[in-house]
Amino acid sequence: MYSNINNTWLIAPPNYILLIFSLAAFIFGIIGFKDKRNRHTKTRSWVTVILSSILSITFLLATLFVIFSSGFGANKHLETVQSPDGTNTIDFYQYDAGAMGSFGVRGELNGPLWFKKRIYYQDNIENVKVKWENEHTVSINNHLLDLKKGERYGY
Repeated sequence: MYSNINNTWLIAPPNYILLIFSLAAFIFGIIGFKDKRNRHTKTRSWVTVILSSILSITFLLATLFVIFSSGFGANKHLETVQSPDGTNTIDFYQYDAGAMGSFGVRGELNGPLWFKKRIYYQDNIENVKVKWENEHTVSINNHLLDLKKGERYGY
């Protein structure tokens, strides 16, 4: 929540990664039932199995919801652009809230692993025009952003 509100790096892994981890914890909890040394090990296995099954169901539903809702065109990938030296990559998405809100374009700067940072957000447009001025400065729909300084537009 903090990273969304303050537009910092989004470091939370995607739901499918968390689903894989919770399924692995479930499997390890099942394997833990083989250890019958004392009551503590059985209790630990039961707690692991119960919590990981709840998390697995939650993340499975969240993953299915994202897959299902993306088919309605709520978020449509427009394009991916790289800086001239290849160090920065920006993904642009068109969003549409339907009758509940507006539509527009958002741009996300890709970081290592799954980290992303939203740098561009503009309502009531459908397309994006991108031109790199240099390795760290990009013009998005005639708005100059210096990525080295951490500049953003639309927030």
